[in-house]
Amino acid sequence: MNLIELKDFLDAKVIQYNSREFLETDPIQIPHLFNKKEDIEVSAFLTATIAWGNRKSIIANALHLMELLDNDPYNFVLSHKESELAHLKPFVHRTFNGIDLEYFIKALKNIYLQHGGLEAVFSDHCTQFSTQPAISSFKHLFFEIPHPKRTTKHISDPNKGSAAKRINMFLRWMVRDKSTHVDFGLWKSISPSILSCPLDVHSGNVARKLGLLHRKQNDARAVNELDSSLRKMDPQDPVKYDFALFGLGVFEKF
Repeated sequence: MNLIELKDFLDAKVIQYNSREFLETDPIQIPHLFNKKEDIEVSAFLTATIAWGNRKSIIANALHLMELLDNDPYNFVLSHKESELAHLKPFVHRTFNGIDLEYFIKALKNIYLQHGGLEAVFSDHCTQFSTQPAISSFKHLFFEIPHPKRTTKHISDPNKGSAAKRINMFLRWMVRDKSTHVDFGLWKSISPSILSCPLDVHSGNVARKLGLLHRKQNDARAVNELDSSLRKMDPQDPVKYDFALFGLGVFEKF
């Protein structure tokens, strides 16, 4: 396929998968349980943090996590007592456990009280062309208070070569247009044009088969290469093609 044919093919797949039906099997359904901006942000961030592995398990554990936060995530972050954090100790999703969760709650409180919240941190550190520097800055601020060393592995850093799939996914959720009722369009201070594709094994493999990506590793350099390819097809909203690449890989075994 030439570029025009490829764009037409992927645009059709975006329409197919960027729909409410997508919510039924995707972890993004968790923040859709909430209405307040900050509740959506906190629930989305925590859900994205554990979004690796079996998706049914991710959704089940994210629901359990919300229950541990009294289904009132932002209020829990800001108003929790130390004794309430003890109830988080049994939580586990793969290598993310109660120790990590307890710190994440403390770090989120610091982000909201000392740095103006999640949106402010990311929007203040974006460049004109990319959100990737903001992810690195966010990690620095997230771990500026005393923390367990083991917990730092749960926030990726593009400056260290990571594809930062889960944070890029979180940013897609927060920034992209809400008209299809999948993403939220909550953060108006960041342009969708500078978002990066959440690169994982599925989207990476499909992108390579379509000639959009040639680098073999799913790392920061691959993200930059894929971004460049997707922005040629839609410079204003390149990450909409995440739906096409992911859908082709997961649902169609492309």
